[in-house]
Amino acid sequence: MTALTLTAAPNRLFSDAPALMRLSVLKALALLPLWAAMALDIRQLDGVSIWLKPVKFHIALVIYLLTLAFFARFVPQTLFRRRTYRAYQAAVLTAIVAELIWIGGAAAAGTTSHFNDTTPAMAILYGLMGLAATLLTSLSLVLGVAILRNPATGLAPALHRAIGWGLTLTLPLTLITAGTMSASSGHFVGTPADPANAIWLLGWSREVGDLRVSHFLATHTLHAVPVAGWLAVRFAPALAGGLVWGAGLAWVALVLGTFAQALLGLPLIR
Repeated sequence: MTALTLTAAPNRLFSDAPALMRLSVLKALALLPLWAAMALDIRQLDGVSIWLKPVKFHIALVIYLLTLAFFARFVPQTLFRRRTYRAYQAAVLTAIVAELIWIGGAAAAGTTSHFNDTTPAMAILYGLMGLAATLLTSLSLVLGVAILRNPATGLAPALHRAIGWGLTLTLPLTLITAGTMSASSGHFVGTPADPANAIWLLGWSREVGDLRVSHFLATHTLHAVPVAGWLAVRFAPALAGGLVWGAGLAWVALVLGTFAQALLGLPLIR
Protein backbone atom coordinates (compact mmCIF):
# COMPACT_ATOMS: atom_id res chain seq x y z
CA MET A 1 0.00 0.00 0.00
CA THR A 2 1.40 3.37 -1.04
CA ALA A 3 1.92 5.76 1.86
CA LEU A 4 0.42 9.23 1.54
CA THR A 5 3.50 11.19 2.57
CA LEU A 6 5.51 14.21 1.51
CA THR A 7 8.72 12.20 1.14
CA ALA A 8 10.77 13.61 -1.76
CA ALA A 9 7.81 15.93 -2.34
CA PRO A 10 9.44 18.61 -4.54
CA ASN A 11 10.86 16.14 -7.07
CA ARG A 12 7.70 14.07 -7.08
CA LEU A 13 5.43 17.08 -7.51
CA PHE A 14 7.39 18.42 -10.46
CA SER A 15 7.49 15.03 -12.16
CA ASP A 16 3.79 14.26 -11.64
CA ALA A 17 2.34 17.68 -12.47
CA PRO A 18 5.02 19.93 -14.00
CA ALA A 19 2.65 22.55 -15.41
CA LEU A 20 0.77 22.96 -12.14
CA MET A 21 4.01 23.23 -10.21
CA ARG A 22 5.57 25.79 -12.55
CA LEU A 23 2.54 28.05 -12.23
CA SER A 24 2.40 27.60 -8.44
CA VAL A 25 6.05 28.68 -8.13
CA LEU A 26 5.43 31.66 -10.44
CA LYS A 27 2.45 32.78 -8.40
CA ALA A 28 4.31 32.29 -5.13
CA LEU A 29 7.07 34.57 -6.42
CA ALA A 30 4.44 37.11 -7.51
CA LEU A 31 3.52 37.49 -3.85
CA LEU A 32 6.77 39.40 -3.24
CA PRO A 33 5.81 42.53 -5.22
CA LEU A 34 2.26 42.30 -3.83
CA TRP A 35 3.57 42.35 -0.27
CA ALA A 36 5.80 45.28 -1.22
CA ALA A 37 2.78 47.11 -2.64
CA MET A 38 0.84 46.42 0.55
CA ALA A 39 3.66 47.91 2.61
CA LEU A 40 4.16 50.99 0.42
CA ASP A 41 0.64 51.78 -0.78
CA ILE A 42 -1.48 53.27 2.01
CA ARG A 43 -4.78 53.06 0.13
CA GLN A 44 -7.56 51.11 1.83
CA LEU A 45 -10.84 49.56 0.76
CA ASP A 46 -13.49 48.55 3.30
CA GLY A 47 -11.04 49.28 6.09
CA VAL A 48 -8.17 47.06 4.86
CA SER A 49 -5.26 47.43 2.47
CA ILE A 50 -6.40 47.49 -1.13
CA TRP A 51 -3.76 44.85 -1.87
CA LEU A 52 -5.05 42.36 0.70
CA LYS A 53 -7.47 40.65 -1.69
CA PRO A 54 -4.83 40.01 -4.40
CA VAL A 55 -2.51 38.57 -1.74
CA LYS A 56 -5.23 36.28 -0.39
CA PHE A 57 -6.18 35.03 -3.85
CA HIS A 58 -2.56 34.36 -4.79
CA ILE A 59 -2.04 32.33 -1.60
CA ALA A 60 -5.31 30.43 -2.09
CA LEU A 61 -4.54 29.51 -5.70
CA VAL A 62 -0.97 28.50 -4.90
CA ILE A 63 -2.34 26.12 -2.26
CA TYR A 64 -4.92 24.85 -4.75
CA LEU A 65 -2.29 24.14 -7.40
CA LEU A 66 0.04 22.43 -4.92
CA THR A 67 -2.82 20.27 -3.64
CA LEU A 68 -3.75 19.10 -7.14
CA ALA A 69 -0.08 18.51 -7.98
CA PHE A 70 0.24 16.34 -4.88
CA PHE A 71 -2.80 14.22 -5.71
CA ALA A 72 -1.76 13.92 -9.37
CA ARG A 73 0.36 10.88 -8.39
CA PHE A 74 -2.86 8.88 -8.07
CA VAL A 75 -4.16 9.80 -11.52
CA PRO A 76 -3.45 7.41 -14.41
CA GLN A 77 -0.55 8.84 -16.41
CA THR A 78 -2.41 8.04 -19.61
CA LEU A 79 -4.77 10.93 -18.84
CA PHE A 80 -1.92 13.45 -18.77
CA ARG A 81 -0.68 12.28 -22.16
CA ARG A 82 -3.97 12.90 -23.92
CA ARG A 83 -4.03 15.90 -26.22
CA THR A 84 -7.51 16.87 -25.09
CA TYR A 85 -6.44 16.90 -21.44
CA ARG A 86 -3.36 19.01 -22.20
CA ALA A 87 -5.56 21.56 -24.01
CA TYR A 88 -8.02 21.57 -21.11
CA GLN A 89 -5.22 22.00 -18.54
CA ALA A 90 -3.81 24.92 -20.54
CA ALA A 91 -7.25 26.57 -20.44
CA VAL A 92 -7.43 26.06 -16.67
CA LEU A 93 -4.00 27.58 -16.09
CA THR A 94 -4.89 30.51 -18.36
CA ALA A 95 -8.05 31.05 -16.30
CA ILE A 96 -5.98 31.14 -13.09
CA VAL A 97 -3.60 33.72 -14.53
CA ALA A 98 -6.49 35.83 -15.87
CA GLU A 99 -8.26 35.70 -12.51
CA LEU A 100 -5.21 36.96 -10.64
CA ILE A 101 -4.43 39.66 -13.20
CA TRP A 102 -8.02 40.89 -12.95
CA ILE A 103 -7.96 41.04 -9.14
CA GLY A 104 -4.53 42.68 -9.03
CA GLY A 105 -5.43 45.12 -11.79
CA ALA A 106 -8.56 46.23 -9.95
CA ALA A 107 -6.49 46.84 -6.81
CA ALA A 108 -3.94 48.87 -8.75
CA ALA A 109 -6.78 50.96 -10.18
CA GLY A 110 -8.13 51.55 -6.67
CA THR A 111 -11.40 49.73 -7.17
CA THR A 112 -13.04 46.42 -6.32
CA SER A 113 -12.86 43.36 -8.56
CA HIS A 114 -15.90 41.51 -7.19
CA PHE A 115 -19.50 42.78 -7.32
CA ASN A 116 -18.32 45.71 -9.43
CA ASP A 117 -20.90 46.81 -11.97
CA THR A 118 -20.05 50.50 -11.91
CA THR A 119 -19.32 50.40 -15.64
CA PRO A 120 -20.48 48.04 -18.40
CA ALA A 121 -16.88 46.91 -18.90
CA MET A 122 -16.43 45.97 -15.25
CA ALA A 123 -19.76 44.14 -15.22
CA ILE A 124 -18.73 42.10 -18.28
CA LEU A 125 -15.33 41.34 -16.76
CA TYR A 126 -16.96 40.19 -13.53
CA GLY A 127 -19.12 37.75 -15.47
CA LEU A 128 -16.18 36.45 -17.49
CA MET A 129 -14.10 35.95 -14.38
CA GLY A 130 -16.96 33.97 -12.85
CA LEU A 131 -16.70 31.60 -15.82
CA ALA A 132 -12.92 31.48 -15.35
CA ALA A 133 -13.36 30.60 -11.66
CA THR A 134 -15.71 27.76 -12.60
CA LEU A 135 -13.24 26.47 -15.17
CA LEU A 136 -10.27 26.48 -12.81
CA THR A 137 -12.25 24.75 -10.05
CA SER A 138 -13.38 22.06 -12.49
CA LEU A 139 -9.86 20.63 -12.53
CA SER A 140 -10.46 19.21 -9.05
CA LEU A 141 -13.50 17.36 -10.39
CA VAL A 142 -11.62 15.99 -13.40
CA LEU A 143 -8.76 14.68 -11.27
CA GLY A 144 -11.12 13.39 -8.58
CA VAL A 145 -13.12 11.31 -11.05
CA ALA A 146 -9.88 10.01 -12.62
CA ILE A 147 -8.64 8.91 -9.19
CA LEU A 148 -11.91 7.18 -8.34
CA ARG A 149 -11.71 5.29 -11.63
CA ASN A 150 -8.08 4.32 -11.14
CA PRO A 151 -7.81 0.85 -9.52
CA ALA A 152 -4.02 1.02 -9.26
CA THR A 153 -3.45 3.86 -6.77
CA GLY A 154 -1.97 1.50 -4.16
CA LEU A 155 -4.02 3.24 -1.47
CA ALA A 156 -6.23 1.73 1.18
CA PRO A 157 -9.80 1.64 -0.23
CA ALA A 158 -11.11 4.14 2.33
CA LEU A 159 -8.34 6.63 1.64
CA HIS A 160 -8.77 6.12 -2.10
CA ARG A 161 -12.45 7.06 -1.82
CA ALA A 162 -11.75 9.97 0.53
CA ILE A 163 -9.30 11.57 -1.92
CA GLY A 164 -11.56 10.99 -4.90
CA TRP A 165 -14.67 12.26 -3.14
CA GLY A 166 -12.89 15.28 -1.68
CA LEU A 167 -11.69 16.41 -5.09
CA THR A 168 -14.96 15.59 -6.82
CA LEU A 169 -17.24 17.32 -4.31
CA THR A 170 -15.24 20.55 -4.37
CA LEU A 171 -16.76 21.78 -7.64
CA PRO A 172 -20.49 21.26 -6.94
CA LEU A 173 -20.25 22.66 -3.41
CA THR A 174 -18.30 25.66 -4.69
CA LEU A 175 -20.80 26.26 -7.49
CA ILE A 176 -23.68 26.31 -5.00
CA THR A 177 -22.01 28.73 -2.59
CA ALA A 178 -20.01 30.91 -4.97
CA GLY A 179 -22.78 30.97 -7.58
CA THR A 180 -25.27 32.32 -5.05
CA MET A 181 -22.76 34.86 -3.80
CA SER A 182 -21.81 36.10 -7.27
CA ALA A 183 -25.48 36.52 -8.20
CA SER A 184 -25.99 38.75 -5.15
CA SER A 185 -25.00 42.36 -4.69
CA GLY A 186 -22.33 41.36 -2.17
CA HIS A 187 -21.25 38.66 0.23
CA PHE A 188 -23.24 40.06 3.18
CA VAL A 189 -26.86 39.03 3.84
CA GLY A 190 -27.94 42.08 5.79
CA THR A 191 -26.21 45.38 6.40
CA PRO A 192 -23.52 45.36 9.12
CA ALA A 193 -23.33 48.44 11.28
CA ASP A 194 -19.55 48.12 11.27
CA PRO A 195 -17.98 46.12 8.39
CA ALA A 196 -14.74 46.06 10.40
CA ASN A 197 -16.44 44.00 13.13
CA ALA A 198 -15.19 40.72 11.72
CA ILE A 199 -13.49 37.50 12.73
CA TRP A 200 -9.74 38.11 12.91
CA LEU A 201 -7.73 37.18 9.80
CA LEU A 202 -10.67 35.58 7.99
CA GLY A 203 -12.64 38.81 7.82
CA TRP A 204 -16.09 37.18 8.16
CA SER A 205 -18.80 39.40 9.61
CA ARG A 206 -19.77 38.97 13.25
CA GLU A 207 -22.99 40.94 12.73
CA VAL A 208 -24.82 39.58 9.66
CA GLY A 209 -24.80 36.59 7.35
CA ASP A 210 -21.61 36.19 5.33
CA LEU A 211 -21.63 33.88 2.30
CA ARG A 212 -17.85 33.73 2.29
CA VAL A 213 -17.93 31.24 5.17
CA SER A 214 -19.59 28.43 3.21
CA HIS A 215 -17.63 29.36 0.08
CA PHE A 216 -14.37 29.00 2.00
CA LEU A 217 -15.40 25.62 3.42
CA ALA A 218 -16.57 24.42 0.00
CA THR A 219 -13.25 25.22 -1.66
CA HIS A 220 -11.40 23.31 1.05
CA THR A 221 -13.39 20.11 0.59
CA LEU A 222 -10.42 18.75 -1.37
CA HIS A 223 -8.37 19.07 1.83
CA ALA A 224 -10.85 18.20 4.56
CA VAL A 225 -12.23 14.91 3.25
CA PRO A 226 -8.85 13.40 2.26
CA VAL A 227 -7.36 14.39 5.63
CA ALA A 228 -10.31 12.73 7.37
CA GLY A 229 -9.69 9.62 5.28
CA TRP A 230 -6.00 9.59 6.15
CA LEU A 231 -6.76 9.93 9.87
CA ALA A 232 -9.33 7.13 9.69
CA VAL A 233 -6.94 4.74 7.94
CA ARG A 234 -4.10 5.71 10.25
CA PHE A 235 -5.88 5.43 13.61
CA ALA A 236 -8.98 3.27 13.03
CA PRO A 237 -8.33 1.08 9.98
CA ALA A 238 -11.07 -1.41 10.87
CA LEU A 239 -13.67 1.38 10.86
CA ALA A 240 -12.13 3.49 8.11
CA GLY A 241 -14.76 2.78 5.47
CA GLY A 242 -17.66 3.94 7.63
CA LEU A 243 -15.69 6.85 9.04
CA VAL A 244 -14.94 8.16 5.55
CA TRP A 245 -18.61 8.01 4.63
CA GLY A 246 -19.47 9.84 7.84
CA ALA A 247 -16.77 12.46 7.38
CA GLY A 248 -17.83 13.16 3.81
CA LEU A 249 -21.49 13.56 4.76
CA ALA A 250 -20.58 15.68 7.80
CA TRP A 251 -18.47 18.04 5.68
CA VAL A 252 -21.23 18.45 3.10
CA ALA A 253 -23.66 19.16 5.95
CA LEU A 254 -21.25 21.73 7.40
CA VAL A 255 -20.93 23.55 4.07
CA LEU A 256 -24.67 23.56 3.42
CA GLY A 257 -25.44 24.41 7.06
CA THR A 258 -23.21 27.50 7.08
CA PHE A 259 -24.63 28.40 3.67
CA ALA A 260 -28.19 28.29 5.04
CA GLN A 261 -27.10 30.19 8.15
CA ALA A 262 -25.71 33.00 6.02
CA LEU A 263 -28.84 33.14 3.86
CA LEU A 264 -30.85 33.62 7.06
CA GLY A 265 -28.69 36.67 7.83
CA LEU A 266 -26.97 35.03 10.79
CA PRO A 267 -23.22 35.37 11.39
CA LEU A 268 -21.04 32.32 12.06
CA ILE A 269 -19.93 33.88 15.36
CA ARG A 270 -21.77 36.83 16.83
